[in-house]
Amino acid sequence: MSPGEMSGTSKKILVLTPQFPYPPHQGTALRNYNLIAGLARRHEVHLLSFGDPDGSHGTPLDELCRSIQVVHPPQRSMRHRVQGLFLSRLPDMAQRLPSAQFRAALSAILERENLDVVEVEGIELAQYLFQVADWRGDQKRPLLVFDDHNCEYVLQQRAFETDSRRRAPSGVQGSVRAQARRSVGAAYSYVQWQRLRGYERRACLTADRVVAVSETDAEALRDLDPGLHPVVVPNGVDMAFYTEVVPPLEYRRGPGESDLVFTGKMDFRPNVDAVLWFAREVLPLIRQDAPQVRFWVVGKNPHARLASLAGDPAVELTGWVEDVRPYIAEAAVYVIPLRIGGGTRLKVLEAMAMGKAIVSTALGCEGFDLIADQELVIADAPAEFAAAVLALLGDPERRERLSRAARRFAESRYDWRMIVPKLERVYETGNA
Repeated sequence: MSPGEMSGTSKKILVLTPQFPYPPHQGTALRNYNLIAGLARRHEVHLLSFGDPDGSHGTPLDELCRSIQVVHPPQRSMRHRVQGLFLSRLPDMAQRLPSAQFRAALSAILERENLDVVEVEGIELAQYLFQVADWRGDQKRPLLVFDDHNCEYVLQQRAFETDSRRRAPSGVQGSVRAQARRSVGAAYSYVQWQRLRGYERRACLTADRVVAVSETDAEALRDLDPGLHPVVVPNGVDMAFYTEVVPPLEYRRGPGESDLVFTGKMDFRPNVDAVLWFAREVLPLIRQDAPQVRFWVVGKNPHARLASLAGDPAVELTGWVEDVRPYIAEAAVYVIPLRIGGGTRLKVLEAMAMGKAIVSTALGCEGFDLIADQELVIADAPAEFAAAVLALLGDPERRERLSRAARRFAESRYDWRMIVPKLERVYETGNA
């Protein structure tokens, strides 16, 4: 059977998502929307999601899904988060989305529909995975699938290790306070790491099938229990969308021909850490030799920690934009300076699909079978990263070679049309 060939019989599938998967601009929503769109070609898909019920109408999901139900997410104050940290043994991610309304809606769907599959997208919804398992008892239907978007305990482990070894940036006032914040962050990540190991293991063992987005994540999940056999269904990219001609930015300044770009949700801790590290440790080294270079950070909800960059003329924080493609297209080099994280980064695939020359940390491109210096450049230390960027800025022909190889790589392996059949085979056989 070819990678793009559909398998098995049509099924009735309920998908649970932690946020409404439209518009599919970033991260979780991108994966969930494209999986639903692919599954809906052959299967009857029902969607139960957290989000704004009033904003969930009039989207392509109306045509893709047989039924859609959206529940307001619960509101959590900082006081509730602190209480959960000290008064519960559950990880923070397990306490984010408790909802009596969501539980009732799930129960009603389970009773009403003769489902073949319930697919739970992400560990924030593991509590509802447990609900389905309790409801079905010893029955074998519906099949329970847990799609673990990131190996979450590894993400927190890496966050702890990064905060533990990070020194205060030179020349920053209040370095004592900064160090104190890092110590608190390290302590928080350590606690979450330990709690997530047990919780993630329980979620995986409860499910009939466990899906990971990379072999690296699958290996980390296998380390939790010898009885776990996660199957890799990687993230993908809509090649048609990212290869179509993109109109230039007409009314707003965009990146110039010597500029760098990074895209991502900017209240996500790994992205915040990446931008701060790059802006403080790498960008000054680049600008010593190329003072015209600017760093564009494109993504919604810039975290308060990024406020220190707002006055830097070399850094542009765009906030939310309707379409990231013009920013990627107009920049010279796409940078991925991630030091924390797990899974595979959709941003890697987007940049490759658009044919951009990429410089990434080893962690930033983890999970992809890429060849360094063929499809992208890998650099970890600040001086090494800066040198790699400068070399590409000074060599347009090499940038073009990398861009062509990157686009071929994404197109040959990661178009969503090739990814969705892997998930279908998980339903049938337990193998991708």
